[in-house]
Amino acid sequence: MIAQKEIAIQIRKYLEAHHDKIIQFLRDLVALESPSREKEKQHIILDFLKTKFEVIGYHVILVPGKHTGGYLYARPKVRNKSLPVQLIIGHCDTVWPTDTIKDMPISYENGIIKGPGIYDMKAGLTQLYFALLALKAIPEAPLQVTPIILINSDEEIGSRESTNSIKRLAKISNRAYVLEPPLGLDGKLKTARKGLGRFTLTVTGKAAHAGLDPEKGINAIVELSHQVQQLYAMNDFEKGITVNVGMIEGGISPNVVAPESKAVVDVRVLNDADGKLITNKIMGLKPFLPNVQLTIEGGIGRPPMEKTPRNQELWKMAEQHGRELGIDLEQATSGGGSDANTTSIFTATLDGLGTPGDGAHAPHEYVFENKLVERTSLLTLLLLTEPLNR
Repeated sequence: MIAQKEIAIQIRKYLEAHHDKIIQFLRDLVALESPSREKEKQHIILDFLKTKFEVIGYHVILVPGKHTGGYLYARPKVRNKSLPVQLIIGHCDTVWPTDTIKDMPISYENGIIKGPGIYDMKAGLTQLYFALLALKAIPEAPLQVTPIILINSDEEIGSRESTNSIKRLAKISNRAYVLEPPLGLDGKLKTARKGLGRFTLTVTGKAAHAGLDPEKGINAIVELSHQVQQLYAMNDFEKGITVNVGMIEGGISPNVVAPESKAVVDVRVLNDADGKLITNKIMGLKPFLPNVQLTIEGGIGRPPMEKTPRNQELWKMAEQHGRELGIDLEQATSGGGSDANTTSIFTATLDGLGTPGDGAHAPHEYVFENKLVERTSLLTLLLLTEPLNR
């Protein structure tokens, strides 16, 4: 049987020989601008990917969305049905509106490739395609776990339409790999992510003329100011709990006692227990002023991706494959959420397998050219790994 080190060398050589094709594929993906809320643009890039996967022997289904572009599901046309499956997740939507590319053109110089959505996460989609090609090119290393692929078009807006499908696939999968960008310039893999919650506090007071009879009013903005202080007091940075009042609105005119006010609150936690704790605290808030109505809505939408034993087992596999490729990998916890938060509930999950770079959601977005082959090699080795014990 071929040695693991030799497999790593063959994979690296194959991908290096296809370097120019990898770069061109990435440029083609970036040129297909795909804002989350533009279904037509999503259909174009999903059709592009469908064609590419079909050419390399995958059965592809495009599932339409009601309010989004839907998602792509793919599996090998020829497969051993007795093998377990591994789920690979990516997203083709970006935060950038159409025609951003005019102000952020694709550029390729000094080892850096720039463009809207290149780091988050069209480089990851490029890695996926060429990892599958590399697997086909090395028959001496047969797959022990069948890849199944989901590429959604709504990740940047919360994966609201694709989450149920992600859950169903994660439940039947031996493991899940998520192709979000890694953390930091050195490309740390994400083995934990904070859970995300969103709450809305609405205060209903009573309007009155601010000059003639202010005592007859109940100022909803004043009430909300008390609630904001209570929310801020819930922060516990040592435990990784953050409660941020990110948006406030209220009142109807400067000369009217404000009859209504509203705050939208972002909550982040490292574990499920803290999510329940903060949820109970927020939902248990009481009015400070008399005769005021306080309505609280929301909850934890994306549960935390915790450092579970099975997630750590997957990390150790990646660390080992990194050594085989000459990469000193590190793991890290991300403050943001992804579809890995969902898959981690049901199966071993490793995130941040995209290409190192910087500028997610920022005008300087880029990836390092020399890391594309490196991280594609790592993904290929991970796909070849034997199944986890579950």
